[in-house]
Order: sequence, then C-alpha cells, then structure tokens
Amino acid sequence: MRRSARQRVGDAHEQQALVLLQAGGCVILARQLQCVAGEIDLVVRDADTLVFVEVRARASSRFGGAAASVGPGKQRRLILAARWCLASLTHRYFGGIAPPCRFDVVAFEPSGVRWYRDAMRPVQDK
Repeated sequence: MRRSARQRVGDAHEQQALVLLQAGGCVILARQLQCVAGEIDLVVRDADTLVFVEVRARASSRFGGAAASVGPGKQRRLILAARWCLASLTHRYFGGIAPPCRFDVVAFEPSGVRWYRDAMRPVQDK
C-alpha cells in the first residue's frame, strides 16, 4: 500500500521516537498497532512496564505545540485502544500476568524532541 507524504513524515517521526525510546532502555513490541478502537503509534516494554506511546509533531507552537495536541478526546481514544489491546499484549509479552501500564508522549516541537513519561493517566470509571 502506498503511503501519503504526510504518512511518510509521520513514519519518520515514529522512527526517530523509536530510536529515542530504545536509547532510554525500552524494547519495541509493536508499531502502528491498530484495533477497532483506534491506533497506538508505538507499544514498548520499559523493564516490567507496558508503555503505550503517542508520537506527535507540530511545526509551530502557535496552538500549544505537539504535546498540547494530545487533548482529552485523543486521550480517551488512546485509552480505549489500549484497553482493547491489553489482553493480547499481556498474553504475548507478559505471560498472561497484567503488567503495570503507562502512557507516554514523544513530542516533536520546533525547539526539539521531548519524551513525556507517564504523560496521562486513565481515570477510573465510576
């Protein structure tokens, strides 16, 4: 399948994020993990923690920049996708025992790249 110019730019940012995460000790488990609930850019293992990573890039910080673009709606979609994929990832990479999980954001800003560990937390349903 052919990728658009915009998708190729996104792929390049994901690759750069992957290099950053690996340099930080993470092991890649999946890229562009798709499910009915959406897509997760990168899934990595950081020691005993399962990490769902959103990669964002913005050429301008005019509207808050890349990190700020992961608003409440995007966070909800990421959490839903992670919940959807959690059982299979747990089975495949953690021997069926649910690991601690976190959500990171790797943001490509005009000033450089930033890795926000534990950037957001799911809220417990009431």
